[in-house]
Amino acid sequence: MKTMHVENAIGTVLCQDITRIVPGQAKGPAFRRGHVVTPEDIPMLLDIGKEHLYVYDPEDGYVHEDDAAYRIATAAAGPGIELSTPVEGKITLRATHDGLLDIDTDTLFKLNSVKDVIFGTIHTNQLVEKGRPMAGTRVIPLVVPEEIVAEAEAVLRNSPPLIQIRPLKPCKVGIVTTGSEVYSGRIKDKFGPVVRKKFSAYGSSTVGQRLVSDDPNMTVKAIQDFIAEGADFIVVTGGMSVDPDDQTPASIRMAGADVITYGAPTFPGAMFMLAKIGDIPVVGLPGCVMYYRASIFDLIIPRILAGKEVTREDIINLGHGGFCEGCDECRYPVCSFGKGA
Repeated sequence: MKTMHVENAIGTVLCQDITRIVPGQAKGPAFRRGHVVTPEDIPMLLDIGKEHLYVYDPEDGYVHEDDAAYRIATAAAGPGIELSTPVEGKITLRATHDGLLDIDTDTLFKLNSVKDVIFGTIHTNQLVEKGRPMAGTRVIPLVVPEEIVAEAEAVLRNSPPLIQIRPLKPCKVGIVTTGSEVYSGRIKDKFGPVVRKKFSAYGSSTVGQRLVSDDPNMTVKAIQDFIAEGADFIVVTGGMSVDPDDQTPASIRMAGADVITYGAPTFPGAMFMLAKIGDIPVVGLPGCVMYYRASIFDLIIPRILAGKEVTREDIINLGHGGFCEGCDECRYPVCSFGKGA
């Protein structure tokens, strides 16, 4: 910080607000802290009695808060992200299209470990709409040393994008509904309409639904037939518990699937299975998907459609935040369910 004659202060940064008083009319800031002095400002500054100013000179190896925030936000932003103009040193990051928000939380931790740098976000792995604000960044001081901004940029340069929006890939979904009671017509299938509606909301289409009995061979054939017909996502509903008649998990394995996980630390959704046949996802859905507005389906299926590789560790991490509180009026996704991972 230095004191400088106003006429020599062009291009420097004000260290404090400068108040302008109009007797009987108004009193307020004519220039805010952080304002960069321009030639056009000189007459007004002299009119309000400011011949000398307390300023920072950016040429001394410091970066103004607006410029620092812009550089950090630019380095952090991946596909699908746009930046606001700086407002008092803060830049907001928004979505340019609908999709799945993907935040590299390890990189976020490293960035916030850099002295005087802050970057805050909403929770990752949730669906967002175009235009939604999702993160903000700034530096703490009015100006920071160039080396701090360079350190932050290096953290971001050596990592995957800190924040991006992944578009959902439209898939052709085959639904296999198990259960002799449904296959025989004794009860009406309620799973199919729910699954079709959910996938349609994600931009995917259902290519068909096959009803099968509790005979595993029928389930295996239905899965393999859908794949042969070009389905690129298989959903198997019903029979996911541990009752003797529930053969769906075994049937998925018999169809040639590599099981990533059977069971998830989420309520609702504990009896969920995630598997793959080649590159084709195969999921076994528990009955709760029919009845709950939000379940394991809503936490995992969008990630798969967005092209993220969902691992067993990802499913295990759902335990933190995986308990639905069963509110009288469901507010999902504006709640804690699924927000821990």
